[in-house]
Amino acid sequence: MVLQQQKLHAPEVGKLYNGTVKKIMDFGAFVEIFSGTDGLVHVSELAKERVSNVTDILNEGDKVLVKCIGVDRQGKIKLSRKEALGQTLEEE
Repeated sequence: MVLQQQKLHAPEVGKLYNGTVKKIMDFGAFVEIFSGTDGLVHVSELAKERVSNVTDILNEGDKVLVKCIGVDRQGKIKLSRKEALGQTLEEE
């Protein structure tokens, strides 16, 4: 059942998502883009300028617009806030 749910909510590379920050780590933030599906926004993908601390930009519970920039072979989702800056999410 879980596998079927993941297929229904597979992120598309290049697509924008409204997400919620679930966990902050030294190396980035985990953002939930669907219920039960999250990806990593690496610290280097938070802003155009260098970011020393993730919490300078994001905190747990924040709503954030992110872009899916990749999914690796293990199914880990790579997200970017930097690439979503200045863009708007088109409602479907």
